[in-house]
Amino acid sequence: MKATRVGYWRADSVEAALGALRSAAGSAQLLAGGQSLVASLNLRLADETNLIDINGLTELEGVSDEGDRIRVGALTRHRTLETAPLVASSAPALAEAAVLIAHAAIRTRGTLGGSLAYADPAAELPACMVALEADIVARSADDRRRIPAESFFEGLFQTALAEDEMIEAVEVPKAGPLERQVVLELARRSGDYAMVGLVLRADVEGHALARSRIAYFGLGAVPVLARGAMSALEAGDLDAAVAALAQDLDPPSDLHASAEYRLHLAGVLLRRAVARARAEGGST
Repeated sequence: MKATRVGYWRADSVEAALGALRSAAGSAQLLAGGQSLVASLNLRLADETNLIDINGLTELEGVSDEGDRIRVGALTRHRTLETAPLVASSAPALAEAAVLIAHAAIRTRGTLGGSLAYADPAAELPACMVALEADIVARSADDRRRIPAESFFEGLFQTALAEDEMIEAVEVPKAGPLERQVVLELARRSGDYAMVGLVLRADVEGHALARSRIAYFGLGAVPVLARGAMSALEAGDLDAAVAALAQDLDPPSDLHASAEYRLHLAGVLLRRAVARARAEGGST
């Protein structure tokens, strides 16, 4: 199969990339790591387009300390999330999620911004952003805005980005001293997309979990917050939290697993995540 026909232009500055994106009026896409986009073009799952290569824009890379938050540039590679000490100490879910992404070669090229803009519902990083209440910093040629992650993902491969905007960075609140973050997933093979995955963030003191956030991925068109389970968990009833998933989640059935099986796995992962959070918080 021949790849979709594309145009190609390499940007030498963020301003130039944004200007080209605006001029394209929806007929161009940004090329960062390309680990999802190029595969889609090769399989003709994406329409003909013009590619604006932003790989040389080093100002979009890196992790910085912003006081009570960390700022992660859109071109930061998954491998950097996996290994950066500041990520491990301030937003450990991102480091844990990065290890689960595909394989080492892909993590070396794939970018945070590319993963979020592609908005695959089975991907780990979008669910991390929702669970951690991150802000997506979107930039156009004329403006810059911060979009709460919970509002950013709008549907299957759809985001709140306007056609002339790019993701510039992500701002993630730092984990507090009592906070524990856990990322778990179940896949058929290592490196595959997860059949079910979750990101748990909670303050753990003794046996109690407070300020919990539970975001599932692989179970809908966007990352799903399990609000009923969150409420039950904060009330100290793990069994009720697992039972609440039947109302919180509406998983699909496909050739890999039925909806009922995915719902069962969601409960298994929740129990495992809570057990780990409590153990790391000093309670068994």
